[in-house]
Amino acid sequence: MPIAAVQGPRLYPRRRHAPVLAGLLALAIAGAATTSHAFDLEAVAEQAEALAKRPYQGPPDGDDAGAVPDWLVGISYDEWRDIRFRPEEALWRGANSRFEVQFFHPGLFYDRTVKMRVVDAEGVRPVPFSPSQFDYGANDFASRVPQDLGFAGLRVHFPIKQPDYKDEVIVFLGASYFRAIGRDQAYGLSARGLAIDTALPTGEEFPWFREFWLVRPAPTAREFELYALLDSPRASGAYRFVVAPGAQTHVDVEARLYLREGVGKLGLAPLTSMFFFGENTVRRPEDFRPEIHDSDGLLIHDGSGEWIWRPLDNPRTLNVSSFASHDPKGFGVLQRDRDFDHYQDLETRQETRASAWVTPRGNWGAGHVELIEIPTPEDIHDNIVAFWVPDQQLAPGQPFSFSYGLTWFGEDLSKPPGGRVVATRRDGGTHDDAHRFVIDFEGRKLAALPADAVLRGVVSATTPDGESAELLEQAVIHNPVTRGWRLVFRIRPSGGDPLELRAFLQHDDDTLTETWTYLLKP
Repeated sequence: MPIAAVQGPRLYPRRRHAPVLAGLLALAIAGAATTSHAFDLEAVAEQAEALAKRPYQGPPDGDDAGAVPDWLVGISYDEWRDIRFRPEEALWRGANSRFEVQFFHPGLFYDRTVKMRVVDAEGVRPVPFSPSQFDYGANDFASRVPQDLGFAGLRVHFPIKQPDYKDEVIVFLGASYFRAIGRDQAYGLSARGLAIDTALPTGEEFPWFREFWLVRPAPTAREFELYALLDSPRASGAYRFVVAPGAQTHVDVEARLYLREGVGKLGLAPLTSMFFFGENTVRRPEDFRPEIHDSDGLLIHDGSGEWIWRPLDNPRTLNVSSFASHDPKGFGVLQRDRDFDHYQDLETRQETRASAWVTPRGNWGAGHVELIEIPTPEDIHDNIVAFWVPDQQLAPGQPFSFSYGLTWFGEDLSKPPGGRVVATRRDGGTHDDAHRFVIDFEGRKLAALPADAVLRGVVSATTPDGESAELLEQAVIHNPVTRGWRLVFRIRPSGGDPLELRAFLQHDDDTLTETWTYLLKP
């Protein structure tokens, strides 16, 4: 079934990156001492609720007042990239603050402006826009930019590497997209405020943050607080973000949603990334790089306590996978492979890409983590989406509150605490109509086992109807090079239905590893 939905633009795109997923789905189918405490999430929620009771009004366009001029939307990526905010114009620059905020210029993908306001002891006031805040580089159109145009987004700076230099730690730019990094990571995947009807035939709706409130931090603050007003044709919402930069950057998210109309699928805490090919790719494109991806797997800590790992794929056709759970403990999209030799890309350095982990606050009830893998012919598209879908759908006019923590990190051996999958490979093996999988597991507990220990691979393969496939053989082999263990098995499908594969390692009755899962299509 063709899918009419399309993804929005990759936020803060790299040089070679075009609009994110545009057409792909269609083709596939802190509190600060100086803060005024009169302003809080409730103040934004009142505006969101009022918005939901009125017909949706999108951003101005064409010749409307406040619209981004068509000529500015039509500039090239290099022209937009050459427009740089002047650091000396940063919010709170030289004001004895460890945090500074810089802003993005509208144009190209960013065809709408968002209101920026500051909250401090004096109250709430707007952040004025001026073309003089920007260096237009080699562009010759600075004099044509409207004096009151407005900003497209913002980025927050804080010294996470050196005390005398403020690094960029989080960006809000494009629709409801945002992304962050810890001390030693580079930008990769993105988060969003909300996903609506992703990968449904009716088409996806992209909410956007139309207004931000930036709370002035105290001079010694290590957390930054901001609020955002979300809007879309069928939904509005109030969001509070508390950003704590560091070796791992933590973002606490608190939200209140209101629907104007019913939606088919509500995706909470959405994450978006890119996977072009990896070691599990059977048919590789011609490319000197051994692997190309910003993330290589989905990790879930199920409400039952089980850890589940799903390697990502760039499928031939749209893949939508669901992992049912009740009160999930967490989920995330990870870049687990940190070996430069596996990428060989001196420009993008994909081994440094940040991972993101969602920790639900409170009880999220019954629902499922949904993984959407979209075919892409190039590595310039974000083709991976993951989010939580509650079983109980939100009714129009009924407020819905939820909160979660979002951690951006590099290597974290506590996720999971036991053995983990470090590589998935597959080929045809030596049997007709069969598939061979080679899965490498590593971890402290696995490394401590003697080489002559007897480990058992627990492997299952079922169709959507519950029928089993033929498991031809399996073996668990000690890897003396990595001190890990390798599970090899061959499986022969019994028909033309997709197979859901699961596997983990046991020693006696002790489960040693997370559960590896894989969707094998005919």
